[in-house]
Formats: sequence, C-alpha cells, structure tokens
Amino acid sequence: MTRTTDGHETDVLVIGGGTGGYSTALRAASLGLKVVLVERDKVGGTCLHRGCIPSKAMLHAAELVDGIAEAGERWGVKATLDSVDWPALVATRDDIVARNHRGVVDHLAHAAVEVVHGSAELTGPRSAYVTGHGTIAARRGIVLATGSRPRMLPGLKADGHHVVTSDDALFAPGLPRSVLVLGGGAIGVEYASFHRSMGADVTLVEAADRLVPLEDVDVSRHLTRGLKKRGIDVLTGARLTDADVVTEEVSATVRTSRGETRTVRAARLLVAVGRVPVTEGLGLAAAGLAVDERGHVAPADWSRLETSVPGIHVVGDLLPPPSLGLAHASFAEGLLVAGTLAGLSTPAVDYAAVPRVTYSSPQTAAVGLTEARARDAGHDVVVGSMPLTAVAKGMVHGRGGVVKVVAERDGRVLGVHLVGPQVSEMIAESQLIVGWDAEPADVARHVHAHPTLSEAVGEVFLTLGGRGLHQRT
Repeated sequence: MTRTTDGHETDVLVIGGGTGGYSTALRAASLGLKVVLVERDKVGGTCLHRGCIPSKAMLHAAELVDGIAEAGERWGVKATLDSVDWPALVATRDDIVARNHRGVVDHLAHAAVEVVHGSAELTGPRSAYVTGHGTIAARRGIVLATGSRPRMLPGLKADGHHVVTSDDALFAPGLPRSVLVLGGGAIGVEYASFHRSMGADVTLVEAADRLVPLEDVDVSRHLTRGLKKRGIDVLTGARLTDADVVTEEVSATVRTSRGETRTVRAARLLVAVGRVPVTEGLGLAAAGLAVDERGHVAPADWSRLETSVPGIHVVGDLLPPPSLGLAHASFAEGLLVAGTLAGLSTPAVDYAAVPRVTYSSPQTAAVGLTEARARDAGHDVVVGSMPLTAVAKGMVHGRGGVVKVVAERDGRVLGVHLVGPQVSEMIAESQLIVGWDAEPADVARHVHAHPTLSEAVGEVFLTLGGRGLHQRT
C-alpha cells in the first residue's frame, strides 16, 4: 500500500469516535486545542448505534407492554395487547438514534473538531496514517478510543438471524418466539428481559454462580427472583457445551450446575458473554505499545490515562479494570485526558463513584463497594437494607426490590445497591453520597419526599444514622 504524507498537523489526534473519543475531542476543542477525530464508521460508536441508546429505546417499549399486562392484572383496567407493530417500533428506535447522531455531528462541527473518516494506524508516538488522508501528526498527543466488539465463544458463529451478538440482536429480523440468552451480565439480563416482555420464552444461562456476578450478592438474589417471577428460566453455574442450527431453530446443549445435561431449543441464540477491545490494525507496536493478556491497553499513569509512551493516552473500552467499560465512565475519561493534554490539573476518575445500572425489569443500580468487597478490603462494615415494598410507593408499583447500604462502622458510606422499578433514576443521589464520602448521619439529616421510591433510601440512612422511623432496629 502506498502511503502519502500530506504534512497535516494538529494538536490532538483522537482515534475512535465513540463516547470516549468524541467527549475527548469536544472538551479539548473547548480548551482551545486543534483536534482531529478519526472514525471509520459513524461518530457515536457502539453505545449510540448498536448498544446503549437503541437498546434502552426498545426496553422502554417493553415497559409499555408490561404496563398493559399490569393494568389488567392488578388494576382492573380492561386493556389488552393486540399486537406489536415491529416495523413501527423499529422506526421509532431508529429515529431516536438518528436524532442523537445528528446532535453529536452538529456538536463536533460547532466545536470545530475536524472529523476524518478512515482507519488509523500509528506510525510513531506522535503520528498516525489514516486511509485516504495520509499521515497526521499530533503536537500534544494521541488518544486511543477504538472501543470494543462482542466476544464470541469458540465454535459459535453469528449469522445475524439464528445466532446473534449483542451488537446485532436489535437488528435481527422480527420478534422470535423463543430465545436462549448466553451470559448473565448486564447486557444479557437486559436482552432476556426485553424478549420476555415481548412474549418470547426465554432461557438465561450464566456460567458464574449468580447473575450480574460483579454486583452485590443481594442484588443478584433480588434480580434473579424478579426475573424468575416473570417466567424467565434462569440457569446459573451452567455452561453451553454445544449448539447447532437445526430446521430454523437453535438446538443447544447446556450443562447445569448439578452436572446434568439439558437440551434447550430456541428460535434464536443471543450471545452476550462480554466484549473484547478493538486494536487490530492500530499499529501499537510501531508506537512502542503492547496489549495485556486480555487485549487491553493499560495506562502507566491512571491519573492521566497516559500509556508507557509519553503523549499517547487511552480511554473507553481499551482500558482494563478498574475502568468499567461504561459510556458514562468513558465521558469522564475523555474529560480527564482532554484536560491533561491542555495542561490542566484534572482530577482522576474515581471509578468507585461511577454508577452501574442494568435496565432490565426489575432494574438494578449500584455505586461503590459491594458488601463482600468492603469486608475483603478490611473495612469494619455495617449494613442497612429495606425492601421497596415496605414503603407506600413500592406497594403501588408492586414489583419488589430492595435498598441496601454498606457503610463503615462510625464512618463513611462505602456502597449503595438498589433493585426495583426505575432505580436507574434513583442512583444519582447515592453517587453523590459515595463520591463525597458522606456518613449515614449526613444523609439522615435530609428529608426525602413522601410517597416516593427514594423514600426507602432515606429510611435506610435514618436507621443507620440512629434515627430510625419506620424500621425496627
């Protein structure tokens, strides 16, 4: 391949236009830096086009379907679901994605970020070759933000119809009558929840001994209970051993936690067993970089997200833990790196204070340490909890759930964990509580509105702060 050098220079070169990349670009431009953003597809990345936004649009439609069922079963509202107009649902979803995409494009243009379409390959610590555009040199630095792709298990191949990944599940044709979801993390749980709402028979298989295994054990327990109550067949401690497409359906063999072999037949197999960083063709070696055993590009300095090669920074899904692989964490990483490249003193990302949400029904939301991690870290822990059905608004919703708070004895709040309806909208308060190192008594001084679901959060802190109202101590 013939490569041209056009002498193109910029202050900051961002490779990848997903959430981490475009947030870096926007912030750097607002700080007066000249920015080139390279993207080979559409700016917005997986989150906007194949993940967060379209999936949450579909999950909102699923809530509406569930609401029709609840109206008749609980409230005497004689409503029935005639059918789901799949093309109309898809059109609404796509319109939401398109409007968000136009917004990001317009924002980048207004900020004078130069968006270059093509694939980038590093040619050194301060330059990259971009297909169709030649070599671009970066005076201040390069930001790697190339994201991730779904991980597939050996022997499985996605066909976009019978076997799908989380990237193409929303775009597979029609609504399947049955689905086998492989993977009980946030993505798998959300897709299992969606398809169940839409009337499919759903089997959810997770290799770990519980769903959302990185969350608190009580979150897993309440989530599993809620999903089973909805009719989802949850198999934990189970593994897929074989799968074949036979006469327009998938026939899968699953080994259960008891060592038994079970055959599961479904119209669709949805694989959601994690994601892997995208670094192929990036030319890391030419810049003096390498990936770790899981394909991540680790920073040498987490306070700057700068790699072992000075001037090359990394954000988003390329980062290993403690980065979370979440869009909102990527936004924070982008702001940090942009500030660093502009010469500002910018606080490092506090990953413990980044909220984690699963948008299933029931939802989960958490921030900070789980009880087990807090104890493992040597904290003298006290725990407070309250079922959502113990407050009036929780009874109105009638879907169960729990609030759990983990705190140091006579000290700060370490973690807050929620399960139930709309808890994704309740976690912001707890993010501030954990992020600002508040103590239970600090929160107990503040009045929560009645009747609300968040009132249960306030009640737990009242009890932990020695001022229990509706809870017996």
